Amino acid sequence: MPNPIADALVEGVDSDAHSPLVQIAATSEGVVELTLNRPERRNAFNAALIAALHEAFLTLHGSEHVRVVFIRGAGATFCAGADLDWMKAAAGHTEADNRDDALQMAKMFKALWDIPALTVAVIEGGAYGGGAGLAAACDLAVATEAATFSFSEVRLGLIAATISPYVVGAIGPRAARGLFATGRVFDAAHAEKIGLITQVVPDTAGLAAACETIAGEMMACAPGAVAASKALVNDVAFRAIDHGLMDETAKRIARARVGEEGQEGVRAFLEKRKPSWAQ
Repeated sequence: MPNPIADALVEGVDSDAHSPLVQIAATSEGVVELTLNRPERRNAFNAALIAALHEAFLTLHGSEHVRVVFIRGAGATFCAGADLDWMKAAAGHTEADNRDDALQMAKMFKALWDIPALTVAVIEGGAYGGGAGLAAACDLAVATEAATFSFSEVRLGLIAATISPYVVGAIGPRAARGLFATGRVFDAAHAEKIGLITQVVPDTAGLAAACETIAGEMMACAPGAVAASKALVNDVAFRAIDHGLMDETAKRIARARVGEEGQEGVRAFLEKRKPSWAQ
């Protein structure tokens, strides 16, 4: 994906989204590749990378032309979690300062979670701590067989707090309790078994093929309907199926049926042609 992201795809791109710590590239079809770019530190989080990712994710909220966002790490490691120098500095901060730092990370993960387009983590090497949290916060996650994962915070006397809503949502409370409490390293096969990873491929070529397939699938999907579907899952998860929920879901499908995309999609189906958003 050699093309730098342009105003034609995302209007009003924030300059911070072009930080050298985060590289963004896109195709004219709206396939975006976002790369964590600290390979010399195994793409570990520090305050600067967290801020750059936050701005990049917010930028990707701003365009209906973005269809899918692939998130990867430069070099051999997806993301090693927290940068050791950053952690060393934090150890000398007050509790209030540490709370502020942690809140910035929490806001970054929420900005990723709220991207309207489909998000896909593309994982090679290790995804540890917050790196595994990125995988959990994406809609899909593809990893090579050799990839490894860990929530190792307890081995440092810490807890996986800011990533916990996404990890628990992805793998469930029991698996999260065991992995958070032991800090053990686990492989891609286990990550797929528990739901942290949605697809395991043999190697880098397999990653490229999987991404191409996902991108192709998204070209057939209406962008507004994708965003609305993600919001629907957030809003109905774990709610009681009562009259209020039934009424709300009925209103949502009715709104979709009379909306521009719904009207175009049904007409295209009946007329045996591709809808306007299909590539």
